Amino acid sequence: MTAPEHTFVRDRTTIEAAIDDAARAIPPVWPLASSVAVNPYLGQTGECLSTVAALMARIAGAPATMPRHWYQKRVAIGEITDMDLQAALAIAPSAVRPISLAALKAAAQSTPPETRALPTVADLAARASSIDWPGLIAERFGAWAAGYLDKGQALWAAPRGRGAYAEWRAVATHDLTPEIVGLAGFANHVSNAPETATDAIASVVDRLRMPAAALETYFHQMLTTLGGWAQYARYRLWQAELGGSVDSIATDFLAIRLVWEAALYERYAHYIGIRWESVVATHASPVAPTGDHVVDVVLQEAFERAAQRKLAETLSAPLAGAIQQRPALQAAFCIDVRSEVFRRALESLNPTIETLGFAGFFGLTASHRRFASDVPEHRLPVLLNPGLSTRSGGAEDAGADTAVRIKARAKRAWGRFKLAAVSSFAFVEATGPLYITKLLIDALGLRRTPVPDEPAPHPEPALGLEARTKMAESVLRAMSLTTGFARLVVLAGHGANVVNNPHASALHCGACGGYSGEVNARLLAALLNDSDVRMGLNQRGIEIPAETLFVGALHDTTTDTVTLYDEDKDAASHLSDLTDAKRLFVAAGKVARGERALRLPRGTGEASLTKRSRDWAEVRPEWALAGCKSFIAAPRRLIVGKNLEGSAFLHNYIWRDDNDFAVLELILTAPVVVASWISLQYYGSTVAPDMFGGGNKLLHNVVGGIGVIEGNGGMMRAGLPWQSVHDGDRFVHDPVRLSVCIAAPPEAITDILSRHPNIRALFDNRWLYLFTLDDAGRMAWRYAGDLQWEQVAGELPPVLPGLAA
Repeated sequence: MTAPEHTFVRDRTTIEAAIDDAARAIPPVWPLASSVAVNPYLGQTGECLSTVAALMARIAGAPATMPRHWYQKRVAIGEITDMDLQAALAIAPSAVRPISLAALKAAAQSTPPETRALPTVADLAARASSIDWPGLIAERFGAWAAGYLDKGQALWAAPRGRGAYAEWRAVATHDLTPEIVGLAGFANHVSNAPETATDAIASVVDRLRMPAAALETYFHQMLTTLGGWAQYARYRLWQAELGGSVDSIATDFLAIRLVWEAALYERYAHYIGIRWESVVATHASPVAPTGDHVVDVVLQEAFERAAQRKLAETLSAPLAGAIQQRPALQAAFCIDVRSEVFRRALESLNPTIETLGFAGFFGLTASHRRFASDVPEHRLPVLLNPGLSTRSGGAEDAGADTAVRIKARAKRAWGRFKLAAVSSFAFVEATGPLYITKLLIDALGLRRTPVPDEPAPHPEPALGLEARTKMAESVLRAMSLTTGFARLVVLAGHGANVVNNPHASALHCGACGGYSGEVNARLLAALLNDSDVRMGLNQRGIEIPAETLFVGALHDTTTDTVTLYDEDKDAASHLSDLTDAKRLFVAAGKVARGERALRLPRGTGEASLTKRSRDWAEVRPEWALAGCKSFIAAPRRLIVGKNLEGSAFLHNYIWRDDNDFAVLELILTAPVVVASWISLQYYGSTVAPDMFGGGNKLLHNVVGGIGVIEGNGGMMRAGLPWQSVHDGDRFVHDPVRLSVCIAAPPEAITDILSRHPNIRALFDNRWLYLFTLDDAGRMAWRYAGDLQWEQVAGELPPVLPGLAA
């Protein structure tokens, strides 16, 4: 049935609003050189999972949970209990949920109907013609986008001066492939399309007779069919807005995809017209979960309840004895879940060692230039703008700086020669024999990736004393490190030591923008070793003993080795302390590797992890953050000795020292959000690998220097590769949404959530779960949504007064 003429969109403002909504519904993807985890549901956090399940089914045919048989196995072995199922059922949407536990169990045993996305015009045309139009669009768009977005990999740079849509039209009007395949007149169709992207979109909307209500999910679907290319466009918009500007490439990409739709509709309207009207009507209907969606989400939430019970059991173990003396060593690590294993190993060697957890950028939002480089690297969370500029090396390194620059330029010139249009074909024949030694070294795993050993970093221009003192105070208070300093305090950033891995930056520090964290650690150590800064801190109530030395370090998460940058400052007075610390780090690394080796496939003991880091054929050098399940902000004394199995982000926080709860607000609005991005990327890459996963590493080719494709063309893949969540036999990541546990009064958390609606939405819609911990480290209160709390078990702890049960 055709809708009345007046229902079709004529208002340009409505169309532009729908374009903007569709662009923001797509998650961004960062380029490979600085890739960070991103929540694939970033544009849908204002909705609950069951509604998002209905949306993903409509636009992509993608699931939002695991298959039902996956949950059935866990019910059968008792991992998911009736109590878990009943609790999850009680909070499901009442209109479509099963009426009882028995009804839920019966539904869980049934097979839901196959999830299919609404067909696009290209899909309908493919069915009518037996020509793979979606595949052709993916191939032709990918071939053009790879050149247009190229960051130095392509032999010839594509024109970019007129914007993406205009440049695509210039290419498409001379591309005969669509016409050869069967789309006669395509080049002419493109030539006659409106000259601006927005006009082109409006034209297609009119031609396809789209009502306003249908635009949101249809535009979203169109961008989704472009895969990682659309996500990179969203990244460009993200970066532009972070810098206070705009970027229209997402609009251009949408226009390109719609021009294809219009051309195919013109060609096949006679065959697909009636079916297309039905599709449009469905797009115009509200997105609402079905009973099957709700059953699947209830099973997922029951599984998450089971994981929370296990976490509660671990946290309820008796507390270890508090350190009664000055710590023999303090070591601060990133909150990254990989640090939990190493911290626990280190503490097991000596009960007087104190470890701390803090976001790995150590509170310093540095735009850093490496030694002999003019390229700024934003070593900070992608949610933030740089707050200071830094570089490695100073005036004393000028001579070496020049030599390194000359060497780097020669290397780049050699690389360009290898790829040049004329010389590339003869290069292999002429120089191939010279590479035999290199190939043998790499194949035998003899090459070591060097640990970053650049000159000490420093702010440039130099900061004034007031700025340095204020910065130091802010970081120490955020770390809850204001008293009880050891003689030696190690600040350990982290990175990964791997070879032949396009996704290597994803193994680095997400809080450092996908770079390793030694720069920030060394910067903070220098700041806190500054005697003038210490005098200023003393006036602000933070007294650092004169004999305390801060040392920056790098924790290699692939090999669990720790490198100390103890030459950044004269440490003659601490040689014994440094020797002891290095010995302890070596011993802790051996313990941590032994634990981690048990999880890795083909693990043959802790020594095998070092070999993995040098193996150019290794697709699983480490598990990165697979297995992440919880975020805990609490005094370390509540967690010491409790084995969290490398599944928890651990942030030091002492609420009694946080008078105005400013640190608590910072934790909830920054580290928790970053951790949620990581958790949900692993979740999405596990439950919907075809849509949100990065594909098979064995088939990856780097494209444009920004991403990967599978094979030799098509759509760029974003998200985690399959080998990052699966060991070949089973999943190594349990898809659970993060449980955030904070040792703080619920009313303080409630106040913060009430002032940050975007953060509150994450908890209200259960993209994250929220608990408070009592003085014994036990889970005491559960956030129930709508700024309400419910007691987990037992009596209200005495440390949380004034809250009604």
